[in-house]
Amino acid sequence: MEELDCDAVVFDLDGVLVDSAACIERHWRRWASERGLDGDAVMLLTHGRPTVDTIRLAAPHLPAEAEATRLNAWEASDVDGVAEVEGAVQLVCSLPPSAWAIATSGTRGTALTRLRRFGIPIPGVLVTADDITRGKPNPEVYLLAAAKLDVLPACCVALEDTPAGISAARAAGMHVVALATTHPQVDLKEAHMRADRLRDIRISTNAIGAHGRLTVRITET
Repeated sequence: MEELDCDAVVFDLDGVLVDSAACIERHWRRWASERGLDGDAVMLLTHGRPTVDTIRLAAPHLPAEAEATRLNAWEASDVDGVAEVEGAVQLVCSLPPSAWAIATSGTRGTALTRLRRFGIPIPGVLVTADDITRGKPNPEVYLLAAAKLDVLPACCVALEDTPAGISAARAAGMHVVALATTHPQVDLKEAHMRADRLRDIRISTNAIGAHGRLTVRITET
């Protein structure tokens, strides 16, 4: 059994708490087709990045902000093919409200649509692409989440599923648990711990002095 102690847990959303891969791919391939781009090449750029950053990489000749607004609107109104990752609601509901956050590369509208669809509690700290100027793998989204939680980044554990997200959390100074939901474990080697599924993660509260702490464990289920 592996474990990490922390004061707060920061979750990525897509690929960690919700499985939105089919929905995301459908809209990116639609966009690529409309713009005369190679859908496979575009898909290689999408994981873990804000929409506008992916567009800048995939199609630097297009107006990225306008294109991202259009594509994000498609996703924000669509839950077809989106599913709760098994155990997501149970896990976050077991945590003190002040001890967890979500830091996602998606927009606030898309995040709220997906959280509400599956009854996943909306955390007090929800940091999205709308709140930052530089997306993952830049650490800004994780640094802002830690600041809003009023917890040092070094005292946070991030749950991620992409190399870009792992790089962002590590650059922020957090420990990282990676889930092999969108990438094989070999691509997630920069994480401190790795698990195949969210249901393999256990988070417990421990009283230490006057303050509670969390212990994040990986178990075999």
